Amino acid sequence: MHGDFHHLLQELNREDTKGYKNFLRIKPELFREMVDRLTPILAKKATRMREPLSVGLKLAVTLQFLASGDSYTSLQYSFRVSKTAICRFVPKVCQAIIDIYKPEVLKCPRTPEEWNQVAEGFSKRWNYHKCGGGLDGKHVRVKKPWHAGSLFFNYKKFHSIVLMAVADANYKFLYVDVGAEGSAGDGGTWFKCTLHDAIAQKRVGFPEHSFLPSDDTPIPFHVVADDAFALKTWLMKPYSHQSQVYEEKIFSYRLSRARRVVENAFGLLQSRFRVFGTTMLQRPAVVKIVTMCGCVMHNLILDRYSNFHPQEVDCEDGDHNVIDGSWRNIPNLMQRLQTRRGTNPTREAKAVRDYLALYYASEAGAVPWRERMVYPRGRPADEQRMEQ
Repeated sequence: MHGDFHHLLQELNREDTKGYKNFLRIKPELFREMVDRLTPILAKKATRMREPLSVGLKLAVTLQFLASGDSYTSLQYSFRVSKTAICRFVPKVCQAIIDIYKPEVLKCPRTPEEWNQVAEGFSKRWNYHKCGGGLDGKHVRVKKPWHAGSLFFNYKKFHSIVLMAVADANYKFLYVDVGAEGSAGDGGTWFKCTLHDAIAQKRVGFPEHSFLPSDDTPIPFHVVADDAFALKTWLMKPYSHQSQVYEEKIFSYRLSRARRVVENAFGLLQSRFRVFGTTMLQRPAVVKIVTMCGCVMHNLILDRYSNFHPQEVDCEDGDHNVIDGSWRNIPNLMQRLQTRRGTNPTREAKAVRDYLALYYASEAGAVPWRERMVYPRGRPADEQRMEQ
């Protein structure tokens, strides 16, 4: 008895390659490559009792599970494979994809030269300098684990694990940490990440302090984030108070424009792999593997098919007005982390942010459309008088 792998996929391969890519999120050529590379890990020997499931079938079921978010029960009928078998091989296939492709497509920079390449992308594309990536986290919904109590219960009133990531200027993940319990899902989770420790202990390979364009004051290399994270000299976030002066508003706009890449990276991840819009029924350990596999596949797809449709992500028109990406219309988006309150940043961190605010508001660091974005109805006259 044969299902979608032997009938539908073969038909799509012959007659509708677009449909094939829509079904599995990858083209037939990449699917065959993945089968070849995963076979040494996943292939089983035939016995006198029965023939093993092919690696191609296992991979197709796994990719369809990621792409559609269908339950194992639904997949067993469409692929004619028992639910028990799917439950066993999906985590193994996901782990094999991680083992084979993660070292190639999801590598965190380790040298100043590699970090400078990331910063160059932000400078060219988003007009924000000395930036090593956009940092953010999301809650991945899970079914309440057995005997877990409130350990995975987050502030949004559902059970989850936390996905933390840093993305580059082209929406690729540079670093991913997944598995923290939802109850710890605020910026405090970031303090438990290996990347946080590496940056704080100066082991990550960040470049030395250097000058901004057309400026003579050295500035620390840093990542950008939102209010869920604590301000550091190596982690900048927008000003959070409402009574922002001109320079602070300009800086908040410029930083948020750069930080939007990680929001869109998560949006692309969920629009391609709808499993992240469902409540995953697997154990947290399996959800962690599935989530990491989804991030690896996200980067692999961007590497192989970089020409995704521009409407998928937030973009800007000719006047630099933001046009929302199509991913924002997807229901059940992964929830953001809780805003972090009550932290007291150091004077040095505040001084770095204040200097960046002055720089981006000055002629040396300004962009022509800055005031129109911050003041759509024109800059108030009282602020102009105060500046004078």
